[in-house]
Amino acid sequence: MSDSSPLPPVRLHSEAELARDALAAPLLSRAARLARWAGPDTRVGAGGELVDEQLPQAALELGLSGDDAAAYASEAWRVAVDTGLVEILDEEEGTVGAGEELSLLTSGGPQDVLGIWLGALDAALADASVPDLDDLDDLVGAMDEGGEIDLSSLDWDPEAEAEFLDGVLGNLYLLTVSEDGPGEGPVPLPALAASMIVPDDMGEPTNDVLEQVSDAMMRLDDQFRLLEPIGLVDFQPVDEALMADADEEPAAAVDDTDVSRYGMVRLTPLGLYGIRARLLEAGLSAPAVGDLADKGADALLDGTSGFPPAAAQAETEQWLAGREPLPAARELLAAARGGDAGAPLRRLRCQQALSLAGMEAEPALREVLDDPELGGLARVWLSEHGAPDVPAPSETMIFWLTIDTVAAQLAAEGNSAELQSLVEGLAQQHGGFFDTAWRVDHPDTPDVLEAMGRLHPDKKVAKEARKAAFKARSQQGG
Repeated sequence: MSDSSPLPPVRLHSEAELARDALAAPLLSRAARLARWAGPDTRVGAGGELVDEQLPQAALELGLSGDDAAAYASEAWRVAVDTGLVEILDEEEGTVGAGEELSLLTSGGPQDVLGIWLGALDAALADASVPDLDDLDDLVGAMDEGGEIDLSSLDWDPEAEAEFLDGVLGNLYLLTVSEDGPGEGPVPLPALAASMIVPDDMGEPTNDVLEQVSDAMMRLDDQFRLLEPIGLVDFQPVDEALMADADEEPAAAVDDTDVSRYGMVRLTPLGLYGIRARLLEAGLSAPAVGDLADKGADALLDGTSGFPPAAAQAETEQWLAGREPLPAARELLAAARGGDAGAPLRRLRCQQALSLAGMEAEPALREVLDDPELGGLARVWLSEHGAPDVPAPSETMIFWLTIDTVAAQLAAEGNSAELQSLVEGLAQQHGGFFDTAWRVDHPDTPDVLEAMGRLHPDKKVAKEARKAAFKARSQQGG
């Protein structure tokens, strides 16, 4: 995920709902139970870990059994220590007591609970970035003469591994919040692995790249198994039967009907909250729907300028919900004025916002009928709402609104198929369109006419547009 790409806004659940989800996450729930279980007789090692003799008791307290019970209990204890649910009272004696954070899980507010959960998430992500060291031969072979583990001999770069996992989660977040993504649906693990490995400009992936995707997919399978208990993801692991056939067929090369067998993952609502919090902490802009609800109309129109349509509408609906329709309409219209580069898109967002307002806003629209920048969109609104006595626009106003609309579409979508259709329609409906258009007193007239020349498929019409653009630029002194 590019640091410079603006992220679409995410729709978050309420903090109360998220806090309930956090308390229900198996890993945090286990950590809290162990924190309450710990007492004067509980002993820990030099690193704060439970001593081996106490792991069976801890597992029993958690209702765990089987070969992995002690490992799950140890993991939950580490989270309890890392999040402050447990406090090390005496390092030499190895004694512990309840931490200050423990009481916040029951008496604190949603933000307190979510703060503790974010600490637990950090701990879980750190664990997920560590390679599997179960093979004692590998571990012993990685030790230097002083008994320290030589990470380079394990072919493991902690920073690179953490960055890879952060990148995967960033891509999963982007897929989730994008309007053309799966939304709340799951993402196939091969697609997520490929998003990190396959270059954007690569056509058919090579065998080497497919093998890298397959390796990354299996690594992610292990990592998501570790991250599901903290409530970050819902995960359907890779089918065990496929792992046995890995030598016969690359795991990444699957048809659509079998893709679910290769693992499916989605961020939970709590996971969306957690990844957004990490993105913000990293200094990225990660907006959420509702961020602008208490801001002015200028912040709303500028802030939603880069939003996809559905997200812009959701943000605008929240903004309007907290205001009286008539004052809100007046504020939107005032914020839409201007001749700067962002003004056409502001006016388009204003027009879209006003389309959500009822007839209570009518007086505000009538007040700007004579405004050269707003009179055109006011007439459109009044006509669409069936208002009586709407004055006809002058030819100057029609052409100005046309240039302004195309400029806004260019800013919002670039050279899209929809804009090409609009350009073709304009040239077809208005005979001699370019003879008049170049004279329009709008700062974007030259750029709009150039774009029309670029987009129109008819060479003759495109040439007329480019000629008109040259005249417009000459008229504006550029």
